[in-house]
Amino acid sequence: MSRICLFNHVRESVEMEAIYTQGIWAAETLQQRTKNLEKFWLVITHLGDPKAAFLFVFPFTYFISKRAGIAVLWVAAVSEWLNLVFKWMLFGERPFWWMGESGLFVNTQPQVHQFPSTCETGPGSPSGHAMVTAAVWWVVMSSLGSSLYARTRSVMISATPYVLYVGMLVGVGISRIFILAHFPHQVIAGSITGFLLGVLLSGRVPERRPLLFFFRLSIGMLLSALLLYFGLQQVGVDLSWSIALAKKWCSRAEWIRLDTAPFSSLTRDCGALLGLGLAQYWKPNGWSLPWAPRSLCLALSSMGLYHVNRLPLPVRPQGLFYGLFFVKFVLVPQIVMVFAPGLVYLFTHKTKKD
Repeated sequence: MSRICLFNHVRESVEMEAIYTQGIWAAETLQQRTKNLEKFWLVITHLGDPKAAFLFVFPFTYFISKRAGIAVLWVAAVSEWLNLVFKWMLFGERPFWWMGESGLFVNTQPQVHQFPSTCETGPGSPSGHAMVTAAVWWVVMSSLGSSLYARTRSVMISATPYVLYVGMLVGVGISRIFILAHFPHQVIAGSITGFLLGVLLSGRVPERRPLLFFFRLSIGMLLSALLLYFGLQQVGVDLSWSIALAKKWCSRAEWIRLDTAPFSSLTRDCGALLGLGLAQYWKPNGWSLPWAPRSLCLALSSMGLYHVNRLPLPVRPQGLFYGLFFVKFVLVPQIVMVFAPGLVYLFTHKTKKD
């Protein structure tokens, strides 16, 4: 029996090696044939960053539809948290370090290069960019498709958002392969998983739930992830292996950023959900504003989020960094749902009275 298990393990290793090798050559082909689209792919990969779901998609959607905006934040946080759990359990190499570690490209070195967004420090499977993009943009596009159908009763017009959705997933997936952040199978796995999560979670939006629900959810997600992390360490699984490889094989040391580390995504998700609960606690029904003031709200909240996101955080000690990172994303829903619309309501209401 042991010989059979050993044979199966060797066969699986050879199969994965072949998949990884084909992924490297696919990245080389992409970089060579679409070299003139380099800036485009870099923009697309930034749009697919899970952080963009919190700082860009959420406020933009919220001021069009409150429920859809809350759904975006909810789906982004849960899908990114699940992505972290999957990565810790599935491991998964990244192309930029696997090329060096495998030792298969000594004689035939692929003509590829890295970018500032390449050197993420978490495991590679499944792709977080693809997974969160698929989940979040399903909420946006399905809401838009339903709205268009209700207004026009045209299947062709209402299908347009879904076509854009598929195009978005393909674009993000290609961009991740292009910059050597993921292998093709990791992108496909992330896209499928994210789509399923988007469909599942978009019908379970926690509107008007008590603050205690969000507090328990945030703490529960944080503690369960920590228990998984330390539990795996106790059985001999070193979950910092990917960080060491990223530092070893990244072209430039400054491209290794702490905000791409696994615990950064964990604190972002837990902070955003607690912030969502606080925002609904302070103003349960939100602010009722017409379309023109909502545009001003979007502008104000975008400026606020831009400056909050750019706040420099101390990277030592790391506990302080993660604590402040948590607070930063607790503030995100407050800025969008409470502070910005509250200020606009205050000034427009005074103007109407005058």
